[in-house]
Amino acid sequence: MFSLAGKTAIVTGAASGIGAATAKRFAAAGAKVVLADLREAKELAQEIDGRAVVCDVADEAAVEAMIHDAAEGDGLDILVNNAGIGVVGQEIAETAASSLDANLRVNTYGAFYGVKNAARYMRNGGAIINVASLAALVGFPAYIGYSVSKAGIVALTRTAAIELGARGIRVNCICPSTVDTPMNDTPDVAAELAFVRIATPLGRICDADECAALIHFLAADDCRFITGQALVIDGGVHAGFCETLVGAVISAAMAGNDT
Repeated sequence: MFSLAGKTAIVTGAASGIGAATAKRFAAAGAKVVLADLREAKELAQEIDGRAVVCDVADEAAVEAMIHDAAEGDGLDILVNNAGIGVVGQEIAETAASSLDANLRVNTYGAFYGVKNAARYMRNGGAIINVASLAALVGFPAYIGYSVSKAGIVALTRTAAIELGARGIRVNCICPSTVDTPMNDTPDVAAELAFVRIATPLGRICDADECAALIHFLAADDCRFITGQALVIDGGVHAGFCETLVGAVISAAMAGNDT
């Protein structure tokens, strides 16, 4: 069940976080994995008997060359568009166009270049999984550039699923909330992480391995009737407010009324 034996897969942003976890899981399921990243993931590639490729996903020519090289000989069965950045921290009125452009170039255009070029080399019946975000579906203050870029990935996913459906190529995306990855290992996101833990009904932050498990699920032939979907993985945040958060807000409001 959920075997990827005999399949060739490309994972972008594979040097760390969700990408690294996905590459490991794919290899364990039998896939031949190409690990693409701005930073060479040579050590991890050797560990899983894969191949590391340096690639800037914001450069279409580089993406096309990387996919062509990966597909040559064995063909291509799976593409995971995971590489991304998060330029956040300013509200719309203070956000420069360059900040929006930075998010779009890597997150949206990177996924677009991947889908566009993978479709040329992918065998019928393949799978493309894009990594979007909960921020694509729910508004977050000071996240405008990131949110717009990830919302574009959701739209790309749905359109590509329709266009590639006749070939049996499935296109889906996952929409995680905050994930425990090296991207969050900075002091300025400590408050966000603390809030996410409180606001999430399951009471914790998502782990990269859990995202990798969902990506594996969507990549496997067992799920060959699922396409065009944006699957949320957020510990229940999208379902509604956490009881702990609601209780804390009510308590604070009542305390304020008392004074």
